Amino acid sequence: MRISRLCASLILATPLAAWAELPLTVENLITDAGKLRMELSLAYANTDRTGISIGEPIIVQTGPTSFITVPTSLGESLGNSDTLVGTLGLRYGLTTDTELYARISGLSSNQRNSGVGGTTTSSESKFVDAWVGINYQFKQDDDGPAVLGFGEIALREKHRQDSASLKSAMLGVTAYHAIDPIVFSLTAAYQFNQARADGSYQYRPGNLLLLNPSVGFAVNDRVTLTTGAQWTHRQADRLDGHSQGINRTSTDLLLGAGYGLTSDSTLTTALKANVSGRSGSELRANWLYTF
Repeated sequence: MRISRLCASLILATPLAAWAELPLTVENLITDAGKLRMELSLAYANTDRTGISIGEPIIVQTGPTSFITVPTSLGESLGNSDTLVGTLGLRYGLTTDTELYARISGLSSNQRNSGVGGTTTSSESKFVDAWVGINYQFKQDDDGPAVLGFGEIALREKHRQDSASLKSAMLGVTAYHAIDPIVFSLTAAYQFNQARADGSYQYRPGNLLLLNPSVGFAVNDRVTLTTGAQWTHRQADRLDGHSQGINRTSTDLLLGAGYGLTSDSTLTTALKANVSGRSGSELRANWLYTF
């Protein structure tokens, strides 16, 4: 099977954070045993909102299945925001089928709000979160689709006032099948969150369900293009047991491109454009290097 390394990289970059931008063949997605890889990611999100809001957060996607929450002010009627999130990740091949990984993220944001009380502008830069997880390949792409699973837990998450540890986790699975030069994939993931203290309140972020079908096309041995869709369902956040807003669903169009710089270095970009359910768009770039 001569599917390019980037085809595997991008098709799995769309559905699964742990697999994002892998510079590997589809026959060998897990980091080689004893090997270490570093990943740098930069995500930019622009969001525009109108109407009355009840403190519903802005959700920024930092990886195919990783998200951060940016709180917004109460009672805003018009808002526009720019958010830049940087992520540093490391992956280690434990066995031929198992990979351990960790990542840490920080953000810089600027929010502009207008309402009956006038116009305000606010900016902030802060640590966001740190996660650890494990990837496992249950089945190769032979007599049926390959199956890969992952699980991760938040070591630390920063909220409006306080931070929390071990209160959020995510489980997911990806199935893919390669028909040279095309790779079809489908990912399902679920993030569940427990209540945690945030100042004088008990805050519980809404749980998140994600479904992502996608298709990758290997143009040549260096360039790969991908397209797909992402559907998410996020429950409303809760503050002291009271719902903050409503449950929300959204559908996004995902477009990606990747370039193999060297045999050990891959650069990929991904654009997420909202189709329904919310406003805004996101642009993400990832660089992955194998030591």
